[in-house]
Amino acid sequence: MDKQDTPLALSDLISRHSTRLTDADTRLLDVLIQDPIRAALENGKDVSSRAGVHPASAVRLARRLGFKGYPEFRGFLQSSLTEGGGDFESPAARMAARLVKAESDGLLASVLDSEIAALQQARNSVSDADIRAFSTSLRDSRRIFVFGRGHFAALSSLIALRLNRSGYEAVDLSSQMHQLTEMLSTLSAQDVVWLLAFRRAPPLMQEVRDIAAQRGAKTLAVTDVGGTRIDPAPDHQILVSRGDPGESQSIVVPMTIANAVILDLASIDDGRSIKSLNEFKAFRASSRLAVG
Repeated sequence: MDKQDTPLALSDLISRHSTRLTDADTRLLDVLIQDPIRAALENGKDVSSRAGVHPASAVRLARRLGFKGYPEFRGFLQSSLTEGGGDFESPAARMAARLVKAESDGLLASVLDSEIAALQQARNSVSDADIRAFSTSLRDSRRIFVFGRGHFAALSSLIALRLNRSGYEAVDLSSQMHQLTEMLSTLSAQDVVWLLAFRRAPPLMQEVRDIAAQRGAKTLAVTDVGGTRIDPAPDHQILVSRGDPGESQSIVVPMTIANAVILDLASIDDGRSIKSLNEFKAFRASSRLAVG
């Protein structure tokens, strides 16, 4: 099949060749549509077995759809999986895509290559000026409210922890969901809200952004290059890719951005961060409360 003629979605392919399909083809397609991720990982014999048809039926289906054989059709399904086709948008699909890519190079090597590529993209797309805009806003704030959902709740917690140890009053909103209203009711124009949003901004995050705008608080955001829209736009926003479709969606990239911001903050706050870190170190060394 000519790659230029290849549709992105399995549904498009079925529609294109619908008049040529047999009852066996229909049974096979039902199996494929119900679990396209598994279909991208199985051979034709396994798919035929699950559909209850002759082992050669999957090969005949592939040829009716314009492929030379089932391996080429399976390659199409895998490409749709790894390139973000319309059939494969769930978290399970993204994990399956990574497994597909890892088949030839090995799992660890595949993950490492993906992380390195994402970090290199960040190097090329994020400037020192972007980092400085964040760190200056943090330095000049009264309090810092950090908010991330899902996987980024963990990063939100880490950022708040590091800022507090550096002598800044930081609140991890993600760990205060039961008191979110009380926390946000004290927001003022002297505060900063730092948002972490990837793939899409959840409705609650948009509500936090709206409250920040109403109160005049400065808003910072680290988001995906193309997938996240926050309205009104943050005062400062770093847009960065965590990996191409089918790649490991890196949490290392936004963590690296956060580390760079906090390091830059220490370079411009006249010793505040260094002094606070030394005081914390001394306190931890003398206290029986310290656990980490």
